[in-house]
Amino acid sequence: MKNGIIVDPLDNVGVAIENIKKGEDIVYLDEAQKTIRLKAADNIPIYHKFATCDINMNAPIVKYAQHIGLAAIAISQGQHVHVHNVKSVRENLG
Repeated sequence: MKNGIIVDPLDNVGVAIENIKKGEDIVYLDEAQKTIRLKAADNIPIYHKFATCDINMNAPIVKYAQHIGLAAIAISQGQHVHVHNVKSVRENLG
């Protein structure tokens, strides 16, 4: 049973579609509809993000194929991705 989704194949984060406890499997489908399983490294509240791969410090966090911030620290696969480990980046839109 799926408990996570990934929106775009370029994303390095998925979204929990139910509360996931540390140590539980996160299950979602990739772009080829292949079932992906990984271990939750943290408790992940519903609708929060989890890392689908290891993300280096200062690497972009990608959701909806868009950069939504930078990793403030190294983030491991299966970790909760939120304000505690992501820093926002203002774009110069002018």
